[in-house]
Amino acid sequence: MMRAFTVHEGLVAPLDRANVDTDAIIPKQFLKSIKRSGFGPNAFDEWRYLDHGEPGMDNSNRPLNSQFVLNQPRYRGASVLLTRENFGCGSSREHAPWALEDYGFRALIGPSFADIFFNNCFKNGLLPVRLSATEVDELFAQVEATPGYRLTIDLAAQQVIRPDGKTLGFDVDPFRKECLFNGWDDIGLTLRRAEKIREFEARRRIEQPWLFA
Repeated sequence: MMRAFTVHEGLVAPLDRANVDTDAIIPKQFLKSIKRSGFGPNAFDEWRYLDHGEPGMDNSNRPLNSQFVLNQPRYRGASVLLTRENFGCGSSREHAPWALEDYGFRALIGPSFADIFFNNCFKNGLLPVRLSATEVDELFAQVEATPGYRLTIDLAAQQVIRPDGKTLGFDVDPFRKECLFNGWDDIGLTLRRAEKIREFEARRRIEQPWLFA
């Protein structure tokens, strides 16, 4: 099971770069684990730190790049990432949404996302929200002008709610919405039919006993 997403309210961090690829989100040297956890400290590793990161390094002692947005005090603890177009392009590594989720992000907002990355987000408890370029531009301007800028994202209503009360609607596939709303990943969806699976296996033992000899 993954974390369900219903309504989330959180601090916004603006990553004002287009075409951010998955190798920037989580560099290739950190892809040796498939545990889904522990990738947060190395999210955006080459941008966050001034040295070259390797698996197993003590990140607490590494020099930080003070110019990178996530290292700036006003954006620490952000759980909503504001992005530009084509976020998540490049390789199809599922580690990218794992790293973002482990860092603490619950939602991403941008004008467009790479297709495979977009799909992987829904499978791992992240909500990628596509808004128009104009709406995204307005959000970037408001975040820059307002320290502590926060947004509320209501999945059921399919709305992003700004601090001034204005709502921005977004589209989401009904099946993906239902899965994310209920916290059903691929394994969770399968386990919903556990009783039927057990019935099938019991029947097969009777009908095809040679398979179990």
